Amino acid sequence: MARPPLPLGTWGTITTEKIRDGSYRALTRFRDHDGNTRRVTATGPSKAAAERALRDKLGTRTAPAGELITAEIRLIDLANLWITGLEAEGRIEQTTINEYRRVLDNLVLPSVGGLKLREATTGRLDRLLLRLRDQSVNRQRKAKVVLGAMLDLAVRHDAIPTNPARGTSRVHRPKQETKALRVEDLIEIRAAVRRWVNADRPGPKATGDMADIIDLMLATGCRIGEILALRWSDLDLDGDLPILTVSGTIKTETGKGTYRKPTPKSDASRRAVVLPRFAAELLRVRREFATPNENDAVFATRNGTWHQVVNIERRWRQIRKDTGYEWVTPHTFRKTVATVISEATTSELASRQLGHSSSQVTRDHYIAKPPVSADLSELLERLAESDDTSADS
Repeated sequence: MARPPLPLGTWGTITTEKIRDGSYRALTRFRDHDGNTRRVTATGPSKAAAERALRDKLGTRTAPAGELITAEIRLIDLANLWITGLEAEGRIEQTTINEYRRVLDNLVLPSVGGLKLREATTGRLDRLLLRLRDQSVNRQRKAKVVLGAMLDLAVRHDAIPTNPARGTSRVHRPKQETKALRVEDLIEIRAAVRRWVNADRPGPKATGDMADIIDLMLATGCRIGEILALRWSDLDLDGDLPILTVSGTIKTETGKGTYRKPTPKSDASRRAVVLPRFAAELLRVRREFATPNENDAVFATRNGTWHQVVNIERRWRQIRKDTGYEWVTPHTFRKTVATVISEATTSELASRQLGHSSSQVTRDHYIAKPPVSADLSELLERLAESDDTSADS
């Protein structure tokens, strides 16, 4: 019976022999990653030295040039290779990559970074994720996403046969009720904005930007970053239909500052929406009194630069404080738009307005359920009429 071949990247028995000059040669058979078995040798002044030299030589052959990911790599090193690869590809935004790094540094690597890849079993990863779930479901979810993507890289390099993160416990997030604003809520919110604008506080007097930003979110369903990234060139206010084109968003990165990214969140997010009359008039008034800036920004800071999303969100938290609307975030305005459109038309049209790639996302997370179902009582009354008819007959 033929002897079975060696597994790839392994070697057989090491033997040593004395050669003419008094030194020693160690030799073995090594099965290379191309599937061929070759004789590998090394020499040294003694048997032990020759064997050590051969083992060092074999060690360099187990990971061919460029093949850095093996079952022996530590998770901390795999994480660095994964992050470096994402940055080199350029497909994912740097802000997202920064968040992956933060999750790795704060949640994942302190617990399992020293493990070798072959030691990262499903059970070990599951215990980590369950500990994180005790802190918050959101932490568990983020850690699982990052671990899964990172270990997929190891699977693609044949360092492990399957991804151990895929078999860990499912993340169960409690379903949260989608809440939207009513017309009477908006009256109170606009009043709160006016009080905040007119309040006495140290520093320069607040502008009317916050009121206009909120009204434009309600008029379009745009994300806050999309509103802040608006340029006058993105608007057609003088045609038969006033049009706002969403073509970018605002990003802030360490070392890069705040800038306008020339593409929105996704391909579906690039869209043109028809403005309601109140929004078109709002923008015409802003245009008439606007101070030109080099960015052509509709909403610019006093220095003519782009607003940071986090600064506008902080101002909104100040406005809503002690109003009873602490639950309202800028995203709530998007949900309000989706709810109003879906109630009057369809969830598909609401999805297009918001720039979602799927109407299922809109239905699941953006449309608030009415407190009372549609009035179908007259339709259901027919069931009683049918029963009365049969009884008379």
